[in-house]
Amino acid sequence: MTLRSIEDLAAAGLTERDPALEQVAERYAVAVSPALVELIDRGDPDDPIARQFVPSVEELVTQPQERADPIGDLAHSPVEGIVHRYPDRVLLKAVHVCPVYCRFCFRREMVGPAGLGTLTSAELDAAIGYIAAHPEVWEVILTGGDPLVLSPRRLEAIMRRLAEIEHVRVVRFHTRVPVVEPERVDAAMVAALKASGKATYLAVHANHKREFSPAAREAVARLADAGVVLVSQSVLLRGVNDDVETLAALMKTFVENRIKPYYLHHPDLAPGTSHFRLGIEEGQKLVAALRGRISGLAQPTYVLDIPGGHGKSVLGESAVTRGDGCFTIRDWQGQEHRYTGE
Repeated sequence: MTLRSIEDLAAAGLTERDPALEQVAERYAVAVSPALVELIDRGDPDDPIARQFVPSVEELVTQPQERADPIGDLAHSPVEGIVHRYPDRVLLKAVHVCPVYCRFCFRREMVGPAGLGTLTSAELDAAIGYIAAHPEVWEVILTGGDPLVLSPRRLEAIMRRLAEIEHVRVVRFHTRVPVVEPERVDAAMVAALKASGKATYLAVHANHKREFSPAAREAVARLADAGVVLVSQSVLLRGVNDDVETLAALMKTFVENRIKPYYLHHPDLAPGTSHFRLGIEEGQKLVAALRGRISGLAQPTYVLDIPGGHGKSVLGESAVTRGDGCFTIRDWQGQEHRYTGE
């Protein structure tokens, strides 16, 4: 059974009964799946799995620079459920619930039982209508929330509608499901993911090698064997993967499971998440230390979603300059933005 309250977590020996934690749970959704409960080392107060999913009183601390919508989704949402930030691709957010809730989530103000919910039939019609009306949209990225919480039947219905849109050539999913609820990835789910007949990519979100349980590895293998192209996304998190050995082990684990390392995200400025954030220079040093230490196949791209909706910037030296106590980040259009998020 998924643990959904402080009382549930305390009964399982994962936290204490604490009024302050109840305040956290009232504001931000809580869910820890049975698969994750099995992975948590109760004897380790700094367990990296628990740190990602078990609420902390540190979440009550909000910094002035933190934002309810840190990457600016709402500024680029022409209709409900669509984010159109870049010319050739859109996000389709059919659902705003997840099987688990990460404590560092950049959409934590939007997801969960009290969040934006699932698109109504009319809203989904409008979202797909928007995609059909914009021939520049080459790729549709299903995210949320986690799109794989939808039933195979509902996913297949969405995919068949996308199949009818000629200019959409690629469908990508962003999900935690293969590692947090691997049993969901059955034959029906795999068939639904491929129902559009388009090129299907799936980005697996994991932040620590230990998330790849035997069941998770089997779920990932079912996807890869079916021809779903797998890439990774991870967040660089203090106390989880902020040393080169742990980060290298994660990237090598991706490759061993036929997942190509893709994005390593600098933590976003979501409310109550400052305890997870590293400095940009710390992150640059960690990523630089991976070069030569692990195969080129295992190298991720270190990126920052520029606050305010300006898109991703690769945090290489050419895109980042420092001065006057802050960073200047160059976006994909060449515009410069001040960043003071550390």
